[in-house]
Amino acid sequence: MQVHHIRSATMLLSIGPHHLLVDPMLSPPGALPGFKLFGGGRRANPLVPLPQNTDDILAQTTGVVVTHEHPDHLDPAAVAWILARKLPVWASPTDVPSLRKKGLSANELKSGELGLAVELIPSLHGPGVVGWLMGPVAGFYLAHPDEPSVYLTSDSVLSPGVLGALARLRPELVIAPAGSANFGLGPSILFTQDELVRLIRDAPHDVLLNHLEALDHCPTTRQALRARLEKEGLSSRVHIPADGETVSFVRKQKTPHPAPGPGLVQVPRLQKWVSSLLG
Repeated sequence: MQVHHIRSATMLLSIGPHHLLVDPMLSPPGALPGFKLFGGGRRANPLVPLPQNTDDILAQTTGVVVTHEHPDHLDPAAVAWILARKLPVWASPTDVPSLRKKGLSANELKSGELGLAVELIPSLHGPGVVGWLMGPVAGFYLAHPDEPSVYLTSDSVLSPGVLGALARLRPELVIAPAGSANFGLGPSILFTQDELVRLIRDAPHDVLLNHLEALDHCPTTRQALRARLEKEGLSSRVHIPADGETVSFVRKQKTPHPAPGPGLVQVPRLQKWVSSLLG
């Protein structure tokens, strides 16, 4: 299995015969609005360009996975790119209808699709009311019999659901956002550094951290994160790739992957409707 990190949360996940483009944000620098709303420092996003090898990475894509529809996970440039190539899109049952309205060939990512064992693990994109207003986010556990299992938390803070999935499914790779995004006022809407330390301690195997140094409301840098993990004694099994870097993983476990649970059937539509008004 390979993770071709592109930028922010955008990556190409090569698992089995599939090359899945996850949460594509393909806009050039400054094409999207700033996300930091308070305290100064608001800048147009993305902050950095796509890496030079992006076209070579994207050319491998066989399908697209969307964990939620915020513009840093699916922007207009990505929608146009997907439509031009007529690629299949996989998402949660909550997002499929609106993705289809964009003209995308979207279907629910569920167990058995793509020959993968799948579980949808809801993420909380912030604590309390803030997380509810941010809208539903789908984390996905994916397992191919010949590859390491992977848990994409997507945009989340630490929650019982995340910790429970780690303990129950024991993923061989966890991919989590590490930018500690904050609007400049109120709580962080992604894992804080303290929460990341807890997440890594609870993760049974490797962890890959992304969502760094590309958006104006994500203050955590790779250098600061590496320093914190080194201090905590956690750096040996954590990967923090540069934009354009590819990281490979080999299955080390001989036992079958834990069977996924039924996952989420549907998220209340009201939450998505409210979040779409705010976005």
